[in-house]
Amino acid sequence: GFRSGRGWSWESCGRFLWFGFFFGGCCCFGGVFGGGVGSERGFEFAMALETKHSFMPTGLEGIDSLTLSRFVLQMQQMSAEATGDLTILMNALQISCKVVETCVRRAGIAKLYGLAGSGNVQGEDQKKLDIIANDAFKENLEDCGRVSVMVSEEDDEAIVCSKATTHKYAIAFDPLDGSSNIDANVSIGTIFAIYRLDSDSVSKTPAEGAKAIMQTGRNIVVAGYAMYGSATNLVLSFGEGVHGFTLDPSIGEFVLTHPGIQIPKSGKIYSVNEGNAANWDKATTKYVENSKYPEVGKAKSLRYIGSMVADVHRTLLYGGIFMYPADAKSPTGKLRLLYEAAPMAYLMEAAGGKATTGEIDILDIVPDSIHQR
Repeated sequence: GFRSGRGWSWESCGRFLWFGFFFGGCCCFGGVFGGGVGSERGFEFAMALETKHSFMPTGLEGIDSLTLSRFVLQMQQMSAEATGDLTILMNALQISCKVVETCVRRAGIAKLYGLAGSGNVQGEDQKKLDIIANDAFKENLEDCGRVSVMVSEEDDEAIVCSKATTHKYAIAFDPLDGSSNIDANVSIGTIFAIYRLDSDSVSKTPAEGAKAIMQTGRNIVVAGYAMYGSATNLVLSFGEGVHGFTLDPSIGEFVLTHPGIQIPKSGKIYSVNEGNAANWDKATTKYVENSKYPEVGKAKSLRYIGSMVADVHRTLLYGGIFMYPADAKSPTGKLRLLYEAAPMAYLMEAAGGKATTGEIDILDIVPDSIHQR
């Protein structure tokens, strides 16, 4: 959809991906762990901790910050139905992010730059850090015993977890998004989505696991991303609000630094790879041209990093639009649905934005394969 005054006007735009806020309304999800109450309590707790700090430096600033572990535990306590399984899963997830963060920081020194000499199911060359990140997530998530099925960008088939003690959850993840930027030391990241499974479904084969996790984004329980840049951020949503945490290396914990992220109602930035412009359809070309040469108002600024996590993170904080349009070379687009497009769409809608193919909401797409684009 195109922004038009304070409403929406629709044109046939082909299949491509937009993230950002428009003046139209926005969809939000129902809560998990007792809905918005947990989020509000988290904000109140964070504010209470903030007021405890002295205005005089003591050397202990931040020691009583609201960590991700405490935040998740608080939300668990808000729900009488919570069993702690998701809390354990989230702990394994954040440990995996810390392992990858450490490897990224030491990549140059530890000679982890460069290609590994292999390719993934997408036909893309794998970097050394791609493989390390993938192994870290698979091992930690498997060992936590709370994941029944895993799907990774780096693996051809769905992975059935033999150590699962419960079969409520499946997770899809891109262990290292933007890996083409690794050697240039540009921000890269991890994207993930946790899906709830049918309580009667116990997958025994990769095919059964794939069938179980191929759900629309509306069934996501938690989605988020970690970004490894000048700081390491972990941004996630349980369906009610989006919360940003930053890794404090002095204590080795993610602490709440961006509670209740809301996308600005208007933005001055558009983000797209204009190197593909020759292959775009007319509607996409027209929109981008209008962003650069508007008949009314100021032109938008182009910002494109080439790492989806970094581009979406900027869009969340500054507003605007991120697009990866389908084109003549990639008629169904290039972003993978289960572990890239759907989790980012989940975050965008929870933050008050919109995510669409130009025809339907991304969260309403029913996948037909685990690596569908």
